[in-house]
Amino acid sequence: MSDDGRTSDNSAIQEIIRKTRLSIAVITFVIVTLFAVIVRYLYKPLAATFNFIPDVSISLIVGITFFLSIVGLFLSLRMSRQVLRIVRDYGSRLQKLLNVTKVLREEMYEDILLEKVMDNALSMTNSDAGCILLVDDGKLVFKVAKGEESGDLAGAAVEPGRGIAGWVAERGTAARVPDVAKDNRFDPEVDGRMGCVTNSILSVPFKTSSEVIGVLELVNKKGGYTYRERDEEIITYLAEQAAISITKTRFYEDQKNYEIHLTDMLLEAIDFHISEMKGHSRRVARYSNRIAKSLDMSDEEKKKLYFASLLHDVGFLKINSDHAFKREEFMRHPAVGYEMIKPINFYSDIAPFILHHHEWYDGNGYPSRLKGDDIPLESRIICIAEAFDAMISTTSYRVPVSFDEAVAELKRKAGTQFDPWLVDVFASTVEPQHVMQ
Repeated sequence: MSDDGRTSDNSAIQEIIRKTRLSIAVITFVIVTLFAVIVRYLYKPLAATFNFIPDVSISLIVGITFFLSIVGLFLSLRMSRQVLRIVRDYGSRLQKLLNVTKVLREEMYEDILLEKVMDNALSMTNSDAGCILLVDDGKLVFKVAKGEESGDLAGAAVEPGRGIAGWVAERGTAARVPDVAKDNRFDPEVDGRMGCVTNSILSVPFKTSSEVIGVLELVNKKGGYTYRERDEEIITYLAEQAAISITKTRFYEDQKNYEIHLTDMLLEAIDFHISEMKGHSRRVARYSNRIAKSLDMSDEEKKKLYFASLLHDVGFLKINSDHAFKREEFMRHPAVGYEMIKPINFYSDIAPFILHHHEWYDGNGYPSRLKGDDIPLESRIICIAEAFDAMISTTSYRVPVSFDEAVAELKRKAGTQFDPWLVDVFASTVEPQHVMQ
């Protein structure tokens, strides 16, 4: 949690403790004052009137003082328990907020991120319903809505400034409304579409350092309660963290789209540059993906392998197409592809897989003559998938063979050109119906 978040919550707790201490001090002062009044003004008149004997008088005073002390102690304990309950509630909320913040920072997809923000906001405030609206082309657009009749809200747009949500978006300031009937900002078409009678609302902005990108709105705290200041504080902090994560996911998705478009452009260029290899890279990527699934590779590992498979022959773009299949020129393409890909940030991780996809398991490959497990796993997979496709494809530069002949050739060269374990995985994973042209 940021220093601002800690300062805000610590200040609130310290204020509660300060008020409790003040209350206890007042109660103590009252008890002492009453005792002084009894001793100073009532003791002698009572003793003279009722002819108290000293022991009885002292017992009476002690009894009254004891009674007042018990009352004071009871009130003090009661307030102390209230303070402890509030502090525990804060502690629980803060711990949950810390956990949620970590989850939000790790999430890379906006739709999943928004669902998590909505669910946690409802849980933290014990709210009946809520929604998230993001700014899109100058309007507020419903992205997530939770309520009895909120299923058709996704995608609905709200004109700027309308409702409490529009007011919050325009000003970048939170709004805590205990009774919407008394607030002229409330608009049923905007703030009251969750399928329940709207009584109270807590609405906070998603703000970055430069702009408001959306609004988080919560409706009706359960049990008939209204939203308190500490609800606003904790949801405001959640919205601040969510805004950072939303910005990050958008950057990630923009980068991903750029990566996909650039990859498609490179593949089209390879197919155009060397017609005998048309579709080869995509087929290699699919065969490689089948092996990856059998190996139970992680999603991130499968993604890297997939893009490395698509771009394993990108080096041919810098080799004259008329000489591409001459041995010396052909052997250059892994290193050339590596040098092309490595400077691009989102490709740099897969560059070594491209460099070594023609290494042989026995160490007789190129360009580095790596051997066995020294060859990256992804490169060993691409080596098998590429050789298989080159053997069976009707558009290949080689004379095609049958499926069974291609698999037999892989097995024959297992232990020399190919990793024997991966050849077995391939043979048990790819079947004739999986062959692509």
